[in-house]
Amino acid sequence: MKNLMDRLSIGIVLVAEGYVFELERRGFLKAGPFVPEAVLEHPAAVAGLHEEFLRAGSDVVVACTYYGHRAKLQAVGKEDRLETLNVSALKLAKEAAEPFDALVAGNLSNTWEYDPAVSNSAAAVRAIFDEQVGWAVQEGADFIIAETFGHLGEARLALESIKAGGLPAVITFSPATGESCDGYSWENACQQLYDEGAEVVGLNCGNGPATMLPYLKKIRNQVGGHVAALPVPYRTTEDQPCFQKLKLPDQASAFPLSLDPFLLTRYEMADFALTARDMGINYIGICCGAGPHHVRAMAEALGRKPAAAKYSPDMSLHPIFGDKDTRTQHVECLLGPVEK
Repeated sequence: MKNLMDRLSIGIVLVAEGYVFELERRGFLKAGPFVPEAVLEHPAAVAGLHEEFLRAGSDVVVACTYYGHRAKLQAVGKEDRLETLNVSALKLAKEAAEPFDALVAGNLSNTWEYDPAVSNSAAAVRAIFDEQVGWAVQEGADFIIAETFGHLGEARLALESIKAGGLPAVITFSPATGESCDGYSWENACQQLYDEGAEVVGLNCGNGPATMLPYLKKIRNQVGGHVAALPVPYRTTEDQPCFQKLKLPDQASAFPLSLDPFLLTRYEMADFALTARDMGINYIGICCGAGPHHVRAMAEALGRKPAAAKYSPDMSLHPIFGDKDTRTQHVECLLGPVEK
């Protein structure tokens, strides 16, 4: 079924995101601006990551256009390639989705240009969104994700643009603090967007499962429609609630280049998927920091058998931790006694 709402009506839609973060880790785009220039310079890398996430169990291919808007490209001197980047990203996503019968999502992000105190800010941001929505509609996207918002006002502009384009909207906030920058609780902000026509509302990025779940519970209790939950796979805490605030032992910031010590295991993300499901959330995913192994574990926890399940771990075959004792003497010679 090539329809987001049909799929949500019968079960969970699993969504792998975090592709810009992962492409940076692989050496295909620059940390700092995080502009998805890999679409232009290394399209095979983008296509390959799409396929990895799909094989791991994602139901959606998200076009690699996060931060691919006019203001960000202007900042890195590539504004002249704006349309090429967006159209190419959508084509790559569509080509990757077809063999897996996956949905294709256009992608909008916070712009860093929105300022309610500036009179022409809203119009400028709306124009940015309208451009990207236009290309997503042109290239046949099934729906549009608009994400990582801190202001309800900016999220509302994205929703208006998506609705004008005639596509379903998934709108998510990044809850780095207890409320939006314009003073709304996250549950009230989500409720307003739902009332204004968003098909799915919720949270993405910023917080790991431990610090996102309390907000998600409030949203799920208040919003009558579909709720989205896409945390980052990092071990955030009450003192350091979002990954931008995680600190290394020497108190240096871990974000964004030294987050490895805080990375959650595949099994912890699988547990999150089950917890979100049991809360009544059915648009479940993972954001910056995601690897295909996280996605596969989440899919399997939800009772699925994605293509990559063929290579799921089988530790019974491991020479040290496996079931066979034929090599015990050799193992103990190398490692000493080993607990299985």
